[in-house]
Amino acid sequence: MSLSLLRFLSAELTRGYFLEHNEAKYTERRERVYTCMRIPRELEKLMVFGIFLCLDAFLYVFTLLPLRVFLALFRLFTLPCYGLRDRRLLQPAQVCDILKGVILVICYFMMHYVDYSMMYHLIRGQSVIKLYIIYNMLEVADRLFSSFGQDILDALYWTATEPKERKRAHIGVIPHFFMAVLYVFLHAILIMVQATTLNVAFNSHNKSLLTIMMSNNFVEIKGSVFKKFEKNNLFQMSNSDIKERFTNYVLLLIVCLRNMEQFSWNPDHLWVLFPDVCMVIASETAVDIVKHAFITKFNDITADVYSEYRASLAFDLVSSRQKNAYTDYSDSVARRMGFIPLPLAVLLIRVVTSSIKVQGILSYACVILFYFGLISLKVLNSIVLLGKSCQYVKEAKMEEKLFNPPPASTSGKPPHKSQNKCKPSQEENLSASVTSQPVHPKENVIPLLVTSSSDQFLTTPDGDEKDITQESSELKHRSSKKDLLEVDRFTICGNRID
Repeated sequence: MSLSLLRFLSAELTRGYFLEHNEAKYTERRERVYTCMRIPRELEKLMVFGIFLCLDAFLYVFTLLPLRVFLALFRLFTLPCYGLRDRRLLQPAQVCDILKGVILVICYFMMHYVDYSMMYHLIRGQSVIKLYIIYNMLEVADRLFSSFGQDILDALYWTATEPKERKRAHIGVIPHFFMAVLYVFLHAILIMVQATTLNVAFNSHNKSLLTIMMSNNFVEIKGSVFKKFEKNNLFQMSNSDIKERFTNYVLLLIVCLRNMEQFSWNPDHLWVLFPDVCMVIASETAVDIVKHAFITKFNDITADVYSEYRASLAFDLVSSRQKNAYTDYSDSVARRMGFIPLPLAVLLIRVVTSSIKVQGILSYACVILFYFGLISLKVLNSIVLLGKSCQYVKEAKMEEKLFNPPPASTSGKPPHKSQNKCKPSQEENLSASVTSQPVHPKENVIPLLVTSSSDQFLTTPDGDEKDITQESSELKHRSSKKDLLEVDRFTICGNRID
C-alpha cells in the first residue's frame, strides 16, 4: 500500500500535459480575450460617430431649419408674382420643413404653461425610493414615446405631401397635425420631468438619489448580458445606447443651466457640479463597455461588427445627400436610433430662454453672433461627417447599394407594381434608408432570395443554420434574416428579431 501511495504521489508531482493537443480550443479562448480587449476601442469609435450624427440632426433644428422655413414661406408668398408654373405650391421637403417649424413654435408656447419651479419642488418633496421608481418609469416611457413618435411624424409628412385628386382630401392633414403637436408636447414634458429628477439628484445633500440612479445603469447589465443576441439585435442596442448617451448629455446641460441660474451664474458653482457630471458620464461609459464586451463574448460576435454598424450609419448620411433622396437625414436618424430632436429642442429652447435674459443691443448682438457660431459648427460638423461617411462606405464596399432601388417589401412578399413610374410607393417611403436611383427596367425583376456580396456582408449569421439540412428550413431561416440597413425602427433592445 505504501508503494502504491508513493507511486501515486510521484505521478501527481511529475504528471505533464500538452496544450497543443487541443490547439483550436485554446486559440479560440485567446481570441475571445483579444476581442474583449478590442471592444472598448471599437465601441467608442462607433459611439463617437453616432453622437456626432445625433448632434448634427440636433443642430439642424436650431440652424438650418429656420432658414429653410423662411425660404419656403418666401416662395409661398412670392409665387403669385411669378405665376403658377407647377401643380405644387411647395416642394414636399418644403412642406415638411414648414410643418416642423410650426410644431416647434406651437409646442414652445405651450411649454410656457408648464411651471418648472413647481415641478422641481413637487419632485423634491418625494422620497428617494419613490423618485427611483419614477425615474425608471420615465425611461420606459421615453422609449415608448420614441418608438411611436416618429411614426406619427412620418404619417403627418406623408399625408401632407402625397398627391391628392380632391381638395377635400387635404382636410386629413389636420388630425395628423394635432396628433403630432400633442406628441411633441407630451414628450417634451416627459424629458422635462427626467431633467428635473436629475436636477433633484444633483442638489440632494447626501447624493443618495444620484448614487441609486447611477446603480440603475449596472442593473441594465443584468438584463442584457445573459440574453441571446444576434448582429441585428446588437445593432439596435448600440443605436439605443448612442441615443441614450446623447440625451444624457443634453439633460446634464439643462441641469447645469438651471443650477447656474439659481446661483446667479457664479463660475465657482460650476466646479461644484463638475465631479457629479463626470461621475454620471463615466458610469454610463463603463456600463456600455462591460455590457457590450460580455454580449459579444457570450454570443461569439467579433469586434469587427462595430465597423459594420458604423458603415450602416454612414450609409444613411451618404444616401440622404443623393439627388433622389426621399427622406431627410434628421428623420433617418430618428428612424434608425429612436432619437427625435423636436421634443428635446423644444425643452432646451424653453430652458435657455427662461434662464438667460436678453436685454440691450449688445445682448442681441451676442445672440446673433452665437447663432452664426452654431451655423458654423453645424456646417463644419456636416462636412467632417460626410467625409468620414464616404470613407466608411468605401471601406465596407457598399457603393453599389447607393444605386440600387430600396426594397419594396421586407417580409418576403413580391413588390406591388406601381402604376406611375415616377411616384414611389408608400412602402418604399417607409423602407430602409437608401436612395432610389433611376435604373433600367430589367434590373427590377430580380428574385428576392438572390443576395449580392454586400448583402452577405450586412446579413446576420446564425450559428444554428449549419445544423439544418432540409432545404425548406434553410429557405425559412434565410427569409427571416434582416439586412442591417432595414433595421430602422427604435425598439426595446432585448426583443429578438424573428
